[in-house]
Amino acid sequence: MRTCTQQLWLPKNVRKVETEEAFSFLCHPGIACFTHCCRQLELVLTPYDILRLKNAAGLTSSAFLNQYVIIEKEENDTFPRLYLTMVDDGKASCVFVSDHGCTVYANRPGACRAYPIGRAAMLKDRNTLDEFYVLLEEEHCQGFGQDRHQSPKQYCQDQGLSSYNRFNDAVAAILQHDKIRQGMILSEQQIETYILALYDLDTFRTMILTNQLPDVTLDAARKQELEEDEKLLLFAVDWLKNSLFNR
Repeated sequence: MRTCTQQLWLPKNVRKVETEEAFSFLCHPGIACFTHCCRQLELVLTPYDILRLKNAAGLTSSAFLNQYVIIEKEENDTFPRLYLTMVDDGKASCVFVSDHGCTVYANRPGACRAYPIGRAAMLKDRNTLDEFYVLLEEEHCQGFGQDRHQSPKQYCQDQGLSSYNRFNDAVAAILQHDKIRQGMILSEQQIETYILALYDLDTFRTMILTNQLPDVTLDAARKQELEEDEKLLLFAVDWLKNSLFNR
């Protein structure tokens, strides 16, 4: 779903909600539509989503990409999109859903955590994000008939979205960079570098540890820090910004 903060055009079943505005929603196994939202969907994965999922699956980042991710780039897209693959079961089910719910629930993607809330974060300048929330009210979803009232802010906190938002906002500095907004077109090599640095973290780490990255010299202590995936992802964002926009 794409939105515009200026004209704020939204589909008929989506409305803007204030940060502290109360809405009623609760998803649980007792409702008839449980796991229906895990089927017939196109789930775009963020770098942090893949970081969490590949660890939950016990795979390297490259193995996870090969097994569970479809990479697509439309002609007018600046950056490729990485989708979670779906099972060919006639329902296009998520590969991690079972009759009992999500099998990677503790590490489920940010979009799954946020549903039915959507958060848009627009970069105003290099240090400021303008954010707002929308509520997706789908007719089939029975979660809205449940007796659980909360604000978008509280709901996102309860769903553990703070870490996801932190990393997604860091990546927004690349996706919404001034040069991108001005129509910068990436080369095939730059696109490959984008996927490598943000999504194939284990391969990216190996390149760092074996001194294969150009213009990067790190001491032993810094390399040891980058053994942690989250620190490595933040490093990758900064390195990629410099690689794409400052050369």
